[in-house]
Amino acid sequence: MKGIALEKAYDPKGFEDRIYTRWKESGAFKPENAGDRGKPPFVITIPPPNVTGILHLGHGLVTSIIDIVIRFHRMRGEPALWVPGTDHAGIATQHVVEKMLKAKGIRRQDLGREKFVKETWKVKEEHHAVISRQMARMGAGVDWDRERFTMDEGLSRAVREVFVSLYERELLYKGNYLVNWCCSCGTALADDEVEREDTPGKMYHLRYAFADGSGYVALATTRPETLLGDTAVAVHPDDERYKDLVGKELLLPLTDRKIPLVADSYVDREFGTGVVKITPAHDPNDWEVARRQNLPVLNILTPDGRLNENAPEKYRGLSVKDAREVVLEDLKAEGFYLREDAITHAVGHCYRCHQVIEPYLSEQWFVRMKPLAEKALAAWRRGEIVFYPKKWENTYEHWLENIRDWCVSRQLWWGHRIPAWYCADCGKTSVSRTDLSACAHCGSANIEQDPDVLDTWFSSWLWPFSVLGWENAGSIPPDFQRYYPTTALVTAYDIIFFWVARMIMAGLEFTGKVPFRDVYIHQLIRDKQGRKMSKSLGNGIDPLEIVDEFGADALKFTLAYLCAQGQDILMDKESFKLGSRFANKVWNASRYILMNLEGRSLVEKPALLPVDEWIYSRLNGAARIITDAFLSYRFNDAAQAAYEYFWNDFCDWYVEATKLSIKTETAAAEKDRATTVLLDVLAESLRLLHPLLPFVTEEIYGKLPQTEQGLLINAPYPVFTEERDNPLAEERFGFLQELVRAVRTLRSECTIPPDRKLRMLVRLDSPQRAIPEEDAALIKLLTGTGELEIQDIAGAPDGAPSGGAVFSRPAGSIGLAGSGFEAFVYIADAVDTVFLKKKFAKEVEKDRAYIAALRAKLANEKFIQNAPPELTAGERRKLEDALKRTEKLEAYISGL
Repeated sequence: MKGIALEKAYDPKGFEDRIYTRWKESGAFKPENAGDRGKPPFVITIPPPNVTGILHLGHGLVTSIIDIVIRFHRMRGEPALWVPGTDHAGIATQHVVEKMLKAKGIRRQDLGREKFVKETWKVKEEHHAVISRQMARMGAGVDWDRERFTMDEGLSRAVREVFVSLYERELLYKGNYLVNWCCSCGTALADDEVEREDTPGKMYHLRYAFADGSGYVALATTRPETLLGDTAVAVHPDDERYKDLVGKELLLPLTDRKIPLVADSYVDREFGTGVVKITPAHDPNDWEVARRQNLPVLNILTPDGRLNENAPEKYRGLSVKDAREVVLEDLKAEGFYLREDAITHAVGHCYRCHQVIEPYLSEQWFVRMKPLAEKALAAWRRGEIVFYPKKWENTYEHWLENIRDWCVSRQLWWGHRIPAWYCADCGKTSVSRTDLSACAHCGSANIEQDPDVLDTWFSSWLWPFSVLGWENAGSIPPDFQRYYPTTALVTAYDIIFFWVARMIMAGLEFTGKVPFRDVYIHQLIRDKQGRKMSKSLGNGIDPLEIVDEFGADALKFTLAYLCAQGQDILMDKESFKLGSRFANKVWNASRYILMNLEGRSLVEKPALLPVDEWIYSRLNGAARIITDAFLSYRFNDAAQAAYEYFWNDFCDWYVEATKLSIKTETAAAEKDRATTVLLDVLAESLRLLHPLLPFVTEEIYGKLPQTEQGLLINAPYPVFTEERDNPLAEERFGFLQELVRAVRTLRSECTIPPDRKLRMLVRLDSPQRAIPEEDAALIKLLTGTGELEIQDIAGAPDGAPSGGAVFSRPAGSIGLAGSGFEAFVYIADAVDTVFLKKKFAKEVEKDRAYIAALRAKLANEKFIQNAPPELTAGERRKLEDALKRTEKLEAYISGL
């Protein structure tokens, strides 16, 4: 056959787009076209990215991990399905569109609801096209024909079905409650959409006078402007200081109102004066106190964060920030102000616009979560859900055991509009699966639909079953029947509450099954300093920049290699050189093999030499390690095992060893035999690497003479077999490797040029330990030895002792010892021994000074007491290594 030419330089731009198009057009991503229909399918639904912008490196990590998993299971013969899609991201997308309009001097109110929603759909389509292109560039093996969007027609029907069903089951209700309110976005937020940040602030100490003039109580607050909404002051019922004062009235500063002093166990007697102001409409704890004490609730804010008509006229229309300044001035002027202290406290911020959240009394829709949470907890305790790593199960359990009702209404225009209509005539609410034109209770046409939309997560929590066609309990579409429940979920730990737990609750409530079995929680990507990547810090990495510069395989492999369970990934752009170097190594090794096929013929069932048996055993072991790692979502272990096998075992040892048969003056039949085995090992190695390096392996696999019939993406994954497991071959070659490494190290330390042939004597310590002729030839090849003499105990010179004998060292040689052998390299033949002795003597002198310094440090009691254990252990390892090196150098000097 002819030699096969790969491009000299590895250039992923030359083939990645072409290969992805071929995969897509061949139907390789469709489960119907891959795998054994008799096997259970392996199914993952994508964590849908928001249609608010382009994908960042966090999306790159998720995409890479899922693609690895899907490719692995497809090659195992399982019908593998990865469902793609995007999320409408209500508040985030509306925020982006309003910002765009604002730049043109337009408010959404100027457009009106219908036109604004049309504009938002345009933005969605633009961003969706970008996201789809990004995913393709990263090599995502998704079934594009099954792509979904959280506001497409089918998912919209599922959302309505769930809303109405929850309402009918009395798990959904509407009421006036205290919610987290973003004045900037103008909407309520769920508790887990509020980000708490430590913020500098002040604690203001104030005095409230008794109405009867008998004195005052002192209290403290971080938000003095909210006192205008106070309806009580509270103390602990067991606080002796205030026992006789409970029930008395106080004059509320800056107002003409009187408020009671009440006793409630919520108050901490040990904090400050043990007195707290109660503002039910603007503090969640105060809201609970008001419910227990039957206190009035007074809202003093408008939806845009200004003081309303319930505040004294002077303060109406002021923003919260301005009101605080004016209120403080008046408190000081009227003698109510005592002092202020600088503090740092946790302040809630909107997870989208990052403005400060205001607790706000508002009428909203809520889901009763406790009954749903109980089912989700029970399923986990039955072992139906497994978290990787397991530590996240504690987070899941804690959140579900302490769950609060979920506020699901949002005061937005973009999203699923709430399917509830209010009748102006009878005053009742109608909730319906279809749009209404008349009241379901009295028949009046004088009805109006709720203007609010549902929380984005209300559609996302249905994702695993809604994307497979579920729209109601009565419909069982083929995809839902075949592919639900899905198999695994891959997501980040920061949305365990938002998404993971809610999907499990929804799956159990509406399908009776958990939506997935495995939950792999990946870590966050941070920069090398451990900081979260963000635009403001300028430390973000665009995954497509990485693809453009290094290739999609470099992106995927590097992220997998660094993705250890339970540890955040610290990286910068330079980190991706790791994956690039490895892909380049695969390319160059394959190029070398293929360019040397000229004149060779493939052989049927070629005989195997010991080195061939060794590489098949190593490949077999690597397949077991990598398979076990993939099945338990240990991507870094899989990537590291693949790297070690291909770079070390295959390239550094096996390919080099085959040069003995292919590159030397051996018979044509031996060259053909060795080439056939080498190509077979390469093909199987490419199958082993494919999930981690899909593009470069596919490109090379298609060039192999024995694999022209099909795509690598559909080829079987290597499987560990007992027949291939060969400990004897590994032990035998391991002996050879130890000897070769020792000689190579000596060559390096003595700076012997690569082309200088050595003379060496190897003595074996046992008659059972023999070096066959083919191994001796390999040793000469791999060590650059021209003349090799081998002796064993039985072949020792006359007069030499037997049975564990110690032989004298030949003159002019340096001795090397290993497991089962002594090797003597005639160094005087290769180098200037006088120069070398001086060089080693200087190194020993330097090492002795280093050893003395280490010993002094480890003898210092203060260092031992104060240093972390890992630091002292590291210093001891340094000392041990230095002693070994000095001992070796002294042996060299002695030999010289």
